[in-house]
Amino acid sequence: MESEYLITSSSNQVVKLARSLLQRKKRDESGLFLVEGIHLVSSLFEAGWNVYTILYSPELLSSDYGHQLVEQQEQQGTRCYRISPDLFRKISGKDNPQGIIAIAYQQTHKLEDLDTRIFQWGIAIVSPQDPGNVGTIIRTLESVGADGLILLDGGVDPYHPSCVRAGMGALFWKPILKSSYMEMASWAHSNGYQLIGTSAHAENDYRILSTVKKPCILLLGSEQKGLSDEQLNSCDIVVSLPMRGHSTSLNLSIAAGILMYSMFSE
Repeated sequence: MESEYLITSSSNQVVKLARSLLQRKKRDESGLFLVEGIHLVSSLFEAGWNVYTILYSPELLSSDYGHQLVEQQEQQGTRCYRISPDLFRKISGKDNPQGIIAIAYQQTHKLEDLDTRIFQWGIAIVSPQDPGNVGTIIRTLESVGADGLILLDGGVDPYHPSCVRAGMGALFWKPILKSSYMEMASWAHSNGYQLIGTSAHAENDYRILSTVKKPCILLLGSEQKGLSDEQLNSCDIVVSLPMRGHSTSLNLSIAAGILMYSMFSE
C-alpha cells in the first residue's frame, strides 16, 4: 500500500535533502545522489544498489509499472514519500518528469581493489568537463563489454544528474573509479596493462585497436586539452582518428565510442 501522507512543504527535510543533492558539494558530503525516472530507478534496484529513499508524485507517475515499483519497494522496507507535483518539479531535471526519484548511496571503488583477472580493459579520461559526455561514455563502455571507467585528475562528478541520466543505467553495472594520472599509470604498468593514448598527430590509425591484446586501458584527454606530452610519452601505443573534412576534432563521447567499438571483441 502506497503512503497516504502527501508532502507539500518545501521545508520538509527529505525534500530539502533531495534538492541539496543537485549540488556536487552536498553529494560529496552525504555520499548520496539522485536517480530519476522509471527506467533508471528500476535499473538501480535490479543492480542491487543501496537506496536511501524514494520520492514519488502519484499525479505525475502515470505508469502502472511505476506504481508497482513503489509498492514493491515499500514492501521490502524502502522508505517512500508522496510529494506534490509542484515540489517534484522543483527537484526534477526533466521538462516532463515521470514522477519518481530515488535517493541512492554512491559506491566507492579503488584501483588497488580491482581484480585484474576480471578488469581486462577499461577507459580512463583525464579531467573531463561535460557530465553528458561522461554519461554517454559509461553507457557505451557497458554496451561493448569494457570493465569500467577511471576518472583522472578531477573533472566531472559521475553522480551529477546529467551524467546519471545520459548513462541510462549503465553506471549501476560498471565500476567508476577516481585517481590521479600518475597513480593510474603506475598501477597499469605494474599490473601488465597496455596504455593506449589518443592524439590527432599519432601515426597509428585507430583501426589497429582491433589487434590490441588485453589487458589494456584506453586513455582519453579532456574536451579542451587532450593528452599532455608527458601523458602521451607514458603510453605504449598512441592512435589517431582521421579527419577528412574541415573539422579538427570530434566530440569526446563520439570519439570514445568509435575507439571502444574498434576494440570490441566477442
